[in-house]
Amino acid sequence: MAYASLATGVLLAAGTGSRFDPQGLRNKLLEPLPGGACVAHEAAHRLLLVVPKVIAVVRPGAETLAHALNEAGCDVVFAPDAVRGMGASLAAAVEADAEGESWIVALADMPRIAVPTIEAVARELDAGAPLVAPFHDGRCGHPVGFGLEHRAALIALDGDTGARALLSTQPIKRIDVDDPGILRDVDTPADLHGL
Repeated sequence: MAYASLATGVLLAAGTGSRFDPQGLRNKLLEPLPGGACVAHEAAHRLLLVVPKVIAVVRPGAETLAHALNEAGCDVVFAPDAVRGMGASLAAAVEADAEGESWIVALADMPRIAVPTIEAVARELDAGAPLVAPFHDGRCGHPVGFGLEHRAALIALDGDTGARALLSTQPIKRIDVDDPGILRDVDTPADLHGL
């Protein structure tokens, strides 16, 4: 049985995936993994094993992806400003979660984050850490946990840097994990096959 966190999960799934398919014919988040689940469904599933609710952010027009994420158990938010980047998507998710007091932010193209890593981030967040991130081989990865004190800053985000400015200016509760999945995203078809 996984740890049951009080945090809300945020799954960012509004990117264009242009490095995966420059012609825009395939959505990398809908690509199947061994076992049959698509990339985004697997990322959502792992998050939902730890948190009670996941808000998945998709761009307008991504109805097939939205349906897949609904089927996985997510609450889907269409973010018209998603074209401006990850920051705008994250802001839309946090703004949509009026009751939320903390958020665990994951990327939909990272389907191999180990559940114990998500649990470790959730435990620190639930214990009151305002900003939590896992590290593997000295590198910061996902998911990242944000406490309530960062709500206004998260809602104010815009552009493609996401919450990087917060991570570089605020103290982070660092969790060292033996989980290369926190660094492995699907940017190209080769990345997909490497999973």
